[in-house]
Amino acid sequence: MRINTDWPFEPNKLKFYYGWIIWVASALGILCTIPGQTVGIAAFTDSLITALNISRTELSMAYLIGTIASSFYLTWAGKWFDVLGARIMISTASLCFSLSIVYLSFVDNIGSLLGGSTLGNLSVITLGFFLIRFLGQGALTNYSRNALLLWFNEKRGLAVGMRTVIISFGFSTAPLFLSNAIEIVGWKETLWYLALIAGVGFTAIAFIFVRDNPKSCGLEMDGLISNYGIRTKKEVESATLLQAKKNPIFWVYSLSFCAHAMFITAVIFHITSIFAEAGKSPVEAFSYFVPAAIFSTTTNMVTSWLSDKINLKPLLILMLFVFAAGCLGVINLEKEWGFWLLAFGFGTGSGLWGVLTNLTFIRFFGPNHIGEISGFSASLSVFASAIGPALFSLGYDLFGSYTAPARLSLLLIMCLLGASILTKQKEPERTC
Repeated sequence: MRINTDWPFEPNKLKFYYGWIIWVASALGILCTIPGQTVGIAAFTDSLITALNISRTELSMAYLIGTIASSFYLTWAGKWFDVLGARIMISTASLCFSLSIVYLSFVDNIGSLLGGSTLGNLSVITLGFFLIRFLGQGALTNYSRNALLLWFNEKRGLAVGMRTVIISFGFSTAPLFLSNAIEIVGWKETLWYLALIAGVGFTAIAFIFVRDNPKSCGLEMDGLISNYGIRTKKEVESATLLQAKKNPIFWVYSLSFCAHAMFITAVIFHITSIFAEAGKSPVEAFSYFVPAAIFSTTTNMVTSWLSDKINLKPLLILMLFVFAAGCLGVINLEKEWGFWLLAFGFGTGSGLWGVLTNLTFIRFFGPNHIGEISGFSASLSVFASAIGPALFSLGYDLFGSYTAPARLSLLLIMCLLGASILTKQKEPERTC
């Protein structure tokens, strides 16, 4: 079932390329997922711990279980994008996500109705984490991301990079913004406002403005047909998920994205506690996001321009290298240079990650099964993001410090760095 592309207006009658409207909708869709992302959840962790009367480790374990459970459904969710298209799936995911945010705001009340036991509270918050992680970080993020990829080919790197600059800045500043909002209006009220934005605002925008692909609207990718003699990028022949799984390129990129998800999620989730161990205040902890945002957006601006001109392998190697630097920053956070190394490593790495996660799978495996392939990769990353906070929390309980899990993460990243250097990668060439 597909909605008539000419309702409520005909995109091919506009005087500009409709792909840029999709660009706006794609960016808004990903920004609306912030409450389901770790950067959004981190602002609410202390409030949830207090409201549910549970420990930080117990909350981390609930986050682990809920997130891992959500990861098993993302490949299935991605397949529906390939079947029903962006318009239906983005609208549906946005509405359902807003309802899950409302549910999260009432977890303490629901826990009390169930008796107020620790087990009951943990069950309620685990379900909440499952819903917002599956619908927010998983489904709505992937749908919004993939929608844009189908509208651009020659200008894909530029379009993705411009979008990622906005998203990186929004994600990096979200914890500070949300923490201030919580102090002013309260954590429940902040969640209600976020649900209103996603549920009423963006759902309506997606239903009215999103279209599945240019061909369904009588348009061409990039807004024009490439003429003879103009250098264009050939779209790679589409591969199925099974074929992608047999390709080592899929795994070296996907596992690198997993390393990003695991380590950065852990640091953000425990940001105030990690900084407290280093003798720094919560204000200093949240101030980290400002320089990280600057590094991230700057990197995005440069790499998005480069991505249409160079292969992705150098960007992957650079991403892992700066992630390793970020690990060293966490290990030496009590020192001034440790703070800046953390901000540089994670900020720059996140900027590169934003470009690579968007371009990798459609460049290597084509557009026909992009929803399913990217959905499976996202499920791996979501699984890894669940492990990160629990690993750091358990490491702190066992060793009394976050240094041990940070060193383990550094070792993992160095192994992936070696694999990325050794793996041969062949990308589609430009033809005349």
